[in-house]
Amino acid sequence: MRLKFEKLFVLSVALTMSVTTTWAQAPKKIGEHDDWSAYVFVEGADNKVCYMVSQPRKEEGNYTQRGDVFALITHRPAENSRDVFSYIAGYSYKPESEVTVTVGNQNFILFTEGESAWTPDQATDNKLTDAIRRGSSFVVKGVSARGTKTIDTFGLKGSSAAYKNISEECGI
Repeated sequence: MRLKFEKLFVLSVALTMSVTTTWAQAPKKIGEHDDWSAYVFVEGADNKVCYMVSQPRKEEGNYTQRGDVFALITHRPAENSRDVFSYIAGYSYKPESEVTVTVGNQNFILFTEGESAWTPDQATDNKLTDAIRRGSSFVVKGVSARGTKTIDTFGLKGSSAAYKNISEECGI
């Protein structure tokens, strides 16, 4: 499992460096809570980035090859950004497709680009983050560029504790 999180760090640094030209330090684990782990790293001079991450308990789909799958919630206080939900599918999504996240009886629609999916706005991020903190599981449904339908099921045990870790660490 540690190797998968190290891969996630490499991906997060690559994404950070492609968006900005700043350097990010290695993430430091600040909490491990059942299904979720909490991390912090610093971008640039001293801009903290705090995130919580989980991997699915169950992955379904008729695929032959798939990379690692991650759900994340991120705070970037220097950018006045919090509760940003992102999803890494482990495959490239069908162009212009949508992903459905279901938590309890609530459905959230995400937009896709490459291997990632995001909510359309901050209000949806806030609602989805709140649902994750209060729920017991969530399901993500998507379609790969090759047309393969996937269903990933995540546990939410420890999500509130991980959220508390990242919020305290980033002063939110």
